[in-house]
Amino acid sequence: MTPHDPSIKRLEKKARRGFRGHPLATIAFYGPTNELASKVAVAIIPKADAEPVALERWFGDGPDVRKDPIIAAAILTMLEEHKALTVVMTRGVIGCPHEEGIDYPEGTSCPTCPFWKDRERWQDA
Repeated sequence: MTPHDPSIKRLEKKARRGFRGHPLATIAFYGPTNELASKVAVAIIPKADAEPVALERWFGDGPDVRKDPIIAAAILTMLEEHKALTVVMTRGVIGCPHEEGIDYPEGTSCPTCPFWKDRERWQDA
């Protein structure tokens, strides 16, 4: 993310604070390669060992969702609405933005994003 927009700076600061309790928000970036994020997914987990109570996805119109101040502001609004105390954010892009079983058949690789085929997604996350 670019440090110039206040919303993006606030989001990055929240992610650097470490564990502060629940509710916890997870923020994960997805894209066609490990250098371009075209989707961000945010989940709110109310307590340990609980399923998420909210899941939102944003898709970018611009070059990278990590640099989009409108998306950053929307994420901040979601975090405030759910009173997230902890924010965990991936450092990089962790996989294809398409969903297995929805956008392409389960058990296969995404035909749109060949970069991710047989690649370790968590290496740089």
